[in-house]
Amino acid sequence: MRVKVYTVNSFAKSINGGNPAGVVLNADGLSDVEMKKIAGVVGFSETAFVMKSNLADFMVRFFTPNEEVDFCGHATIAVFHTISSKGYIKSGRYSQETKAGILDVQVMEDLSIMMNQNIPSYHEIIEKQEIADSLNITVDEMLENLPVQIVSTALRDILVPIKSLDILNSINPDFKKVENISSKYNTVGYHIFTLESLNESNAHCRNFAPLYGIPEESATGTSNGALACYLYKYGKLKHDHITNISIEQGYSMERPSEIKIALTTKEKEITEVRVGGIALNLSEIEVEI
Repeated sequence: MRVKVYTVNSFAKSINGGNPAGVVLNADGLSDVEMKKIAGVVGFSETAFVMKSNLADFMVRFFTPNEEVDFCGHATIAVFHTISSKGYIKSGRYSQETKAGILDVQVMEDLSIMMNQNIPSYHEIIEKQEIADSLNITVDEMLENLPVQIVSTALRDILVPIKSLDILNSINPDFKKVENISSKYNTVGYHIFTLESLNESNAHCRNFAPLYGIPEESATGTSNGALACYLYKYGKLKHDHITNISIEQGYSMERPSEIKIALTTKEKEITEVRVGGIALNLSEIEVEI
């Protein structure tokens, strides 16, 4: 069987930047096994499958080359960029049914996409030594005044504060240890960050998810949604800037990416999380399964 797959780079900062995702439209007739096979052949960190929904405008399922995940930010950007570019929808607000819940998505006039994520949940604080060992760094190379903590706005990630951009870029993880710790804490992976940046952004990041077959990822919507909430919780965002948060990622992979986040708050509590950006290089391929 041959299947058409659209490919697009989400959160792209430049023509060569962003995080590639696959998009399969009209996927209702595909089995779970077939979707997993397609994702494996495509080989991107995630491929999204768009289906009909009785609860929302669309149902979207997300597969890594290894298994299904509840939600994927950059693949959501890819889905809505694809269907809007192909003329299936116009600018406006839409909803998608995912395994992480029903989430709203806004397609802007310039084809940039902003998607709603869940209100943040803050989980375990992890001993820094355990994480430092898996990253082949010392605890002294982490920021002292911020914890290593699991945070989720859709998927659980371990957020790891690093002192400087130089240290961040030099990190060479022990991926087996990262995988084991990710499994131990029931998380997708590590989202390591520094408050230093190249372009006056709020943070600069790298993301490791070897448990899901992704050694490093160039742009992650869910992880950065969680990071923005974490930075707000620990007083690293000015209140008048929380609707215009910018996070850099992918530079270590030569795939410059920019993730935009807007938080809505009431009485210092986050009431809405929106994550977005632009996508470039829409094309299509056919895969045989």
